[in-house]
Amino acid sequence: MTEHDYRKIFPRMPGKVMIGDITIRDGFQHEEKFISTAAKIFYGEEIIMAGCKEIEATNLGNPRTTPQFRDADEVLAHFRGERFKKRCAQRNINYDELVFSAVTIRESAVDRAIELKKRGIGPDRVLMMVSTDPEHHFANSGTTLSQYWREAERCIRKCRDVGIRMCGVVSTIWGSPISGATRLDDAVEFTKRWFSIGAHDIEHADHDGSASAAEVYRYFSMVMDAMPNPEAHLCHLHETKRVASASVLAALHAGISRFEGTLGGLGGQPANFLDDCPVRGTGEYYYRDHRYVGLITLEDLLVMIDELGIEHGYDVDRVLWLGNKMEKTIGRRLRSEAIYNGRTAKDGNPQFLRPGLKKLIEKEGEKPGQSVPPEWPAAAVLPEKWGPDSWR
Repeated sequence: MTEHDYRKIFPRMPGKVMIGDITIRDGFQHEEKFISTAAKIFYGEEIIMAGCKEIEATNLGNPRTTPQFRDADEVLAHFRGERFKKRCAQRNINYDELVFSAVTIRESAVDRAIELKKRGIGPDRVLMMVSTDPEHHFANSGTTLSQYWREAERCIRKCRDVGIRMCGVVSTIWGSPISGATRLDDAVEFTKRWFSIGAHDIEHADHDGSASAAEVYRYFSMVMDAMPNPEAHLCHLHETKRVASASVLAALHAGISRFEGTLGGLGGQPANFLDDCPVRGTGEYYYRDHRYVGLITLEDLLVMIDELGIEHGYDVDRVLWLGNKMEKTIGRRLRSEAIYNGRTAKDGNPQFLRPGLKKLIEKEGEKPGQSVPPEWPAAAVLPEKWGPDSWR
């Protein structure tokens, strides 16, 4: 007989997950208009009030390349300020449990993070990124892989000295938008390399929606076999074909318990246009239509996780409220279905009742809850031939 207990089929599947929010960094980096500092602070604060404990706050790279984050210092300073700490205390949020991250692709950005840390407004965690495709890596960082590994090793030592955690990102795991197919074994090896030089945790990234559920399960099973610590691994998936929810489920089956997403599914490649001016970004967009790409939609992800019965720590309704607000901020329909269709109504929708059923049951002399004619057997009995065979 088939095993019907889902948890027995996938014993690694977690009962609790940590879901980080990266809206105000990865989400906003793809927008071609400047998102105000006030809006970044508002959404950062509100997602924390809704239950987020890990938030990507900004990018500390060169503002000439990514001018969306020219206000990085101001945003970080706000989240280190007494006003915000007081608000956390009022909401019974333990400020010391919050983790603020910043992207620092190159050493100069890491040095900037360290200086900010010394000023008391720096991030708790920074990210550097390698791609298993050398061409994609060069497009992002301008270095060879060997050059970058040496740089990352130096940066990890610097970060340790001041108490900043380093997250090593592995990209193009399931394919590269430049070179095409890649090898999962290479990504597992790169993960080991990150840990060998002192990384705190690893973000495993599908940066262009290449991943399929089967390959996500295969890869994360390989990772968890080789390095079986769920806290050490973070799943970062982009959504370009409306199949990422299947990949989330596959990652859960493999034992992954850390994910991240953005409100409305915002995000993607750094914008190469801002307001009325072309900017460098990372060059031409990889996508056929840059309007229909982004990350996993945080709203839909939370509804899915919640309805799987997995603990997540969020006020889901508050997140759906935020998703509605985000559409006004961005000025277009975003990609969350949950903000329109809501959560599954477990108590039903009495307003849709058609009157008259109770009277009809009484008229027919049926018992409440009766579902088949009383002369039928209590349980169905399959005939010798049934279904298509009985019609042949």
